[in-house]
Parts: sequence; C-alpha cells; structure tokens
Amino acid sequence: MKRIVALLGDYYHPKEWSISALNKALTLLNKEENIECKIIQTSKIQEELSKKPDAVILFKEDRLNPADENVETWMTEDIAEAIAQYVKQGGGWLAWHSGLASYSIESSYTKMLRGHFEFHPVEHAHVKYTSLEGKDLFGPVSFEILDEHYFVKVDEEHTNVFLKSESVDGNSIGGWSHHYGEGRVCCLTPAHNEEGLVHEDFIRILASTIEWVSGT
Repeated sequence: MKRIVALLGDYYHPKEWSISALNKALTLLNKEENIECKIIQTSKIQEELSKKPDAVILFKEDRLNPADENVETWMTEDIAEAIAQYVKQGGGWLAWHSGLASYSIESSYTKMLRGHFEFHPVEHAHVKYTSLEGKDLFGPVSFEILDEHYFVKVDEEHTNVFLKSESVDGNSIGGWSHHYGEGRVCCLTPAHNEEGLVHEDFIRILASTIEWVSGT
C-alpha cells in the first residue's frame, strides 16, 4: 500500500477538475499497485508530512485570494522548510501546474523544485507537449491541448528536463525531475482546462510522474 497526500484547487483552478484527473491517473496505477490518496487542506500539511506519506501532490498556488487588494498566502517559510526536509528524508513531491505558481523564489520550497512559474499569456493557446529524446523517463509523450501555456525558469544544470512545451507564444519547459536528498521531486506544467486535465495522453504522464515520486 502506497500512501499519497494531495492538496488540490485554488481561486483559478477548480478543485473538482484536478480531483477528476487525479482519480483517472490513480485508476491506471491501481491496476498494478494499491495506492491510497488523501486530499487535505493546507492547514494540515505539516501534520501529514510528519506521518511520512510516500508522496505529496500539490495542485494549488500560494495565493489564497489573488483577486483581492491585500493578497494572503499559505506557505510560510516554516512550511516550506518542512516540505524540503520531508523530501530530503525520502519523500516524494509532485508540483503540478499551479503547484509551481506564486511561491516565493527564495523559499526552501522553490529552491527544492529548482524551477518556478514566471508567466502565462492572457489567451489560452494550443500547446504541444513533447518528451525529449533520450530523456523520456516517463515514456514517450506527444500531445496537444488547449492550455494556459506556462513559461517557467528552470535550473537545467541541476535537474532532468523530460518534457518541452510549444505554442504560438513560444517554447518553454513542460516537465523536469530530480532527486533531492533521499527523495524525489517532479514538476509538471500542464494542464489548466478541464478538457486538458482529463486528456488521455495527459493522464498517462500524470500517472507516470505519480508513480515515480511515490517510488512505486
């Protein structure tokens, strides 16, 4: 039995959409392995980390109220450091789409990720995601979806880029992974829209990244 904890949904990303995608990915994985997934609130993250789950999935940005004048965030440096220590000691972490967004660049969390979200164009576009030849840790990938094209900055010398993204707005990195201490970190930029989140090819790579970070 593998135990996974997930924090899903925020102001711009309906929780129900990511739950649907996650359930489809877990259905694929549960054909081979028994995985238990617990969805939690941010207030419970340190308590759950202390229980040493096999992996944590974050599909939630740092901002709690991005449309308000005074924006509040949930990830304190204490929480960021607790996350980094959890992974160093053998945990797995999947930063999925908004799990890369609005977190402090100087935090222990972002330093652990070795990359962060910079911006996305206002208009959604057809984004093509393709695995890099010879670096397709999660299998060969090539699919196109209407998406919020994330442009990210990644420390490519200290991680393994396995997915690239391309649209009319330019090229960026779609996924990267690395070991961090005794643990594993994976970052995945798609997807924003409901249709993209449940796209069959995206579900396959989501399942593969979950499998990898959880050590299955």
